[in-house]
Amino acid sequence: MPAEPPKLLDQVRRALRVKHYAIRTEEAYIQWIKRYILFHDKRHPSEMNIPEIEAFFTHLAVHDQVTASTQNQALAALLFLYRQVLHQELERPIDAVRAKAPQRLPTVLSRAEVQAVLAQLQEPYQVMAHLMYGAGLRLMECVRLRVKDVDFAQRQITVRSGKGNRDRVTLLPDRVKEPLQRQLRIAQALHHNDLEQGYGRVYLPNALARKYPNAEYDWIWQYVFPAERRSSDPRTGIVRRHHVDESGLQKAMKRAAQLASVPKHVTCHTLRHSFATHLLEDGYDIRTIQELLGHSDVKTTMIYTHVLNRGGRGVRSPLDG
Repeated sequence: MPAEPPKLLDQVRRALRVKHYAIRTEEAYIQWIKRYILFHDKRHPSEMNIPEIEAFFTHLAVHDQVTASTQNQALAALLFLYRQVLHQELERPIDAVRAKAPQRLPTVLSRAEVQAVLAQLQEPYQVMAHLMYGAGLRLMECVRLRVKDVDFAQRQITVRSGKGNRDRVTLLPDRVKEPLQRQLRIAQALHHNDLEQGYGRVYLPNALARKYPNAEYDWIWQYVFPAERRSSDPRTGIVRRHHVDESGLQKAMKRAAQLASVPKHVTCHTLRHSFATHLLEDGYDIRTIQELLGHSDVKTTMIYTHVLNRGGRGVRSPLDG
């Protein structure tokens, strides 16, 4: 009996893994493709094209009222499906109702508010928050940080595969050196214990495990902030020590802001916004800040010029004389 061809979603997963997409991206794309198929009463995507895609996207914008970024992610998932899995070209450009991207300014904390929030955190979350504020790291860049990418001698951190799959170098604050070294000693003791028990492997990206067979056991490849427990890799079933779950840090940040009585909507990303704004206040040029943040376009960085603590674009109110 000839083997049955793999199911569509299995084909999508295989194509995503061949191209080394992140597991979060894989999960998101699978969910969007499922929604697209269910929206059209389980018709196979190969039987559909632009009209069905446009109807789906119009529904997302008008009925579900999704954000522009969410709609863009759905579009990326369907384009991947048609081009990389079905090898089917779209008949024409997509013409559907598009969600409008809101023009919102980021929430920024004052320096005093930042210190008040940081003071309410416990380790390891406090040192992680210090890195997000002191080095401008994104949440996932912080939790995915590996031992080899922290350079105490050069006072720098190398961010690997950041947004847009780009590497960059940012600063390592002096204030965080001592608590970070303590965290590394804790992580190293955990790694040694794993090795003694026959474990000690860590996930390596982009097939590095095949190129360097023993690297997944090496200390330098381990996560700076490892999870408390070992877990099974959802793709391979291999038991490894993954990085700490980001949800714990998110909850700790929310709680810290409440304890510090900061009357703002504070998230982990608020610390990165504050990092950029405070550097601008200190007189650093926009290009330097762009490089530290890893923005591909300086226009993205320019938004922080609008949130400097000067009120009304620097205009002095007539009420103040």
